[in-house]
Amino acid sequence: QVQVVESGGGLVQPGGSLRLSCTAAGIAFSIYNLDWYRQAPGKQRELVASMRTSGQTNYADSVKGRFTISRDNGKSTVYLQMSSLTTEDTAVYYCNVVNQFQPSRNYWGQGTQVTVSS
Repeated sequence: QVQVVESGGGLVQPGGSLRLSCTAAGIAFSIYNLDWYRQAPGKQRELVASMRTSGQTNYADSVKGRFTISRDNGKSTVYLQMSSLTTEDTAVYYCNVVNQFQPSRNYWGQGTQVTVSS
């Protein structure tokens, strides 16, 4: 059974930092591409950052230079380091792991809330 669990969310002041983690169990993690999404109240879910199995990364323009995605295959974990946070970053953050050979095999976590507020 596949389990994907995000953690690390919380309340942070504007300008602060947080590191999100997403750990997956029950899959061969190294062959999965990894995505972080977020969804703010009343808005559509948006792709924030991606990391391919090759190590290639991509970021939404709104987070470039502030967010960094990384992975540790040995721990089956993907991270999202977030800095210089603004109120616009407030959202539920979700991890999606996607099998690079069979994209239909993708799994979501339950999400972790990030609130940026003074």
